[in-house]
Amino acid sequence: MGLGARIYTELRGDRVIWMIVAVLAMFSILSVYSATGSLAYKMAGGDTEAYLLKHTVILGFGLVLMYFAYLTHYAKFKNIAPWLMLTTIPLLVFTIAMGPELNGARRWIQIPYVGITFQTSDLAKLALILFVAREITKHKDYIESFEKAFMPIIVPILMVVALIAPSDLSTALLLFFTCLTMMFVGRIDWKYIALTLILGIMVFAMLIIIGEFAPDFVRVDTWVSRIREFLGADSNEIGYQVQHSMMAIANGDIVGVGPGNSVMRNYLPAPYSDFIYSTITEEYGLMGAFIILSMYVLLFFRGVRLVTKSDKSFGSMAALGITMILVFQALANMAVSVDLVPVTGLTLPLVSMGGTSILFTCISFGIILSVSKFVETEVDANQAIVEAATENLPAQTGGGNKRKGK
Repeated sequence: MGLGARIYTELRGDRVIWMIVAVLAMFSILSVYSATGSLAYKMAGGDTEAYLLKHTVILGFGLVLMYFAYLTHYAKFKNIAPWLMLTTIPLLVFTIAMGPELNGARRWIQIPYVGITFQTSDLAKLALILFVAREITKHKDYIESFEKAFMPIIVPILMVVALIAPSDLSTALLLFFTCLTMMFVGRIDWKYIALTLILGIMVFAMLIIIGEFAPDFVRVDTWVSRIREFLGADSNEIGYQVQHSMMAIANGDIVGVGPGNSVMRNYLPAPYSDFIYSTITEEYGLMGAFIILSMYVLLFFRGVRLVTKSDKSFGSMAALGITMILVFQALANMAVSVDLVPVTGLTLPLVSMGGTSILFTCISFGIILSVSKFVETEVDANQAIVEAATENLPAQTGGGNKRKGK
């Protein structure tokens, strides 16, 4: 058996998603290497390979974690979901209270002795989605009981979102609406979905009030300035980012200026993370931009496909939630680059340079692939049973006719 055939046999599950991971990882390495050129001259004395090596190591480690998640039966993630939530809530509280302030926000905690920063919201996104999927799929029927909806589902959603929002509103909103969609697909009564939405608006209003008295705790000024800039009410650094992002996209034209030839990467503040889609479009043109967009759209349809194959199981709900938050985050990142929405600070999943974001994105892909592997196995087994029963039916009928004739 050749190497290609062995790899094809080993990588079971949805092979389209495997292809998506490979394409995004390839673009990630090429784009980060190109986009970090100016950063390397400022921070690493011109060593452009330093950031490439660091990013490749993190991405490689992430892919290893993805493979281990793929090998793990998705039911095990159901068992650890409550423990992840019990870990996540204290970490989020600690981040708000004691986390170092970077770029005007407290989103990270620093691991002692090693100096590595850890973004707790990345863990919180995965933990909450797994927990909500677990609570929804405890009940196979239509959930219309207050006891089954409020404390097990609504309260954890509001709690986690409220702890993320002060320093990272875009991630909080993304997670909130992902959970609302999971509630809808999970057949929770409309009145509880509406209640969650109303309570979410109340939490947001409360944060705005708190921000008026404690601006260092809740970044209301940043929210307002980004909305004002998007509406064209004033001009500041955010407008500078979007302006140069649009210039990069315009320079790319159809086929791009070629790998490593981007000009706007030297002017964009974050061409390797928040605005990496602009860098890709400038270097690879509309063709490259379309490939990236099509990968996430294809991921969305493959994730939804798992739900149709496994009715309201934990695996299908978890895969749906993870797929949605990855795709919605990608679309939000691209929308910022083309000035369709205010600047959010969201990265492009599996493509942008990062630490914990890369690792948890890879783990998320591994869970989706684990679900697809076992769902496909179950579907194939059921199909084999049906086919065997169908093949035996004529023989049994014929035998019965012979006996009757005798």
